[in-house]
Amino acid sequence: MNRSWTKIFEILEKEERLIIGLMSGTSLDGLDIALCGIKGSGVGTRVRVLHFKTVAYDHHFKAEVKSIFSRRDADLQLVCLMNERIGLIHAQMVLEAIASWGMQASDIDVIASHGQTIFHAPESLHGLSGYPNATLQIGDGDHIAVHTGIITIADFRQKHLAAGAEGAPLAVYGDYLLFSRAGEDRVMLNIGGIANFTYLPADQDASRVFSTDVGPGNTLMDQYVQQHYPWQYFDEAGKLAASGAVNEELLKSLHAADFLSAGFPKTTGPELFNLAYLEAATESAGLGEMKHEDVMATLCAFSGSVIVESVIRCFGAEGRPSIYMSGGGMHNPVLVDHLIKGLPNAQFFTTDELQVSPDAKEAVLFAILANETLVGNETDYGERPGIPSIGMGKICLPF
Repeated sequence: MNRSWTKIFEILEKEERLIIGLMSGTSLDGLDIALCGIKGSGVGTRVRVLHFKTVAYDHHFKAEVKSIFSRRDADLQLVCLMNERIGLIHAQMVLEAIASWGMQASDIDVIASHGQTIFHAPESLHGLSGYPNATLQIGDGDHIAVHTGIITIADFRQKHLAAGAEGAPLAVYGDYLLFSRAGEDRVMLNIGGIANFTYLPADQDASRVFSTDVGPGNTLMDQYVQQHYPWQYFDEAGKLAASGAVNEELLKSLHAADFLSAGFPKTTGPELFNLAYLEAATESAGLGEMKHEDVMATLCAFSGSVIVESVIRCFGAEGRPSIYMSGGGMHNPVLVDHLIKGLPNAQFFTTDELQVSPDAKEAVLFAILANETLVGNETDYGERPGIPSIGMGKICLPF
């Protein structure tokens, strides 16, 4: 028998599997690396986060990725080259992380790699008759497997597309298995480049669980900062937004996208919410040049309002959900203040309360998806669009 498959059968028999989850989001700040000890599967999944670190990308690498990120006119040769380059860089980052934890590659059972999204094209965005939902993540899993010597599960989103969904968000699967709790309505809110949340009903009925994108989280703010403050990548601690004033005319104009009123679940990306969108909203509002701080204050209020409005659509204005935050936006106190004021009956926490670092959560969720690929049995999420009852990920062997 091929020795890689022998290794896989050994992994399947383990009581606890050591799986490294990798996540690199649309903020392009770095690679999140979470080493998880995972027991069981399905609703019996139990996770220990043993180690976690974020390895920052250097400026040159960020610029390379940004040159092909969310661009219809991207250089096809560079896309091809970066698919391999990102895989090799991520592999090296993983090996260095393993060494820093006093371990060896042979100690790790599996790597779960999300890859780097460079374009997201659901039908609701591309609008082309006869073409399916599509998304593209690069950072080849075979390169990671061969360079590290560790079995790698990658390319998770393609099965979601193949089953008729939109390829995002995938958090619903890991959120339900890890965080659902009887007696408490929970919202697992991730404020990344795009804000999304998973609804976990108090009755733990998997057929009622759903995950949805709601609109921009950090992406518009990050893009604006990078355009006008090139020495910065984001509005650290919301300082720019805090120093400006919200422009109500622009805020109203920003809410014009049909996506924002569409039903759940749905998905979007920087392909819609970008600087061209901001420019069109500014022109529609009849506004001239604005102070950068006022634009940032308004973009922050916009992100806050789309999250608030989406939660209210689920629970009503009087709802009392428990909201567990993760993602970079939870570090922006101005944005969080918008949420608290907009949802006065909700209780706000971070996933630290659930023994998972909010910065590590997305990487941990992909480790859970890889565990389900290996040992999971089908969890029934009901007959609903957007949440097929499937396992995801392609297995890449080291040799």
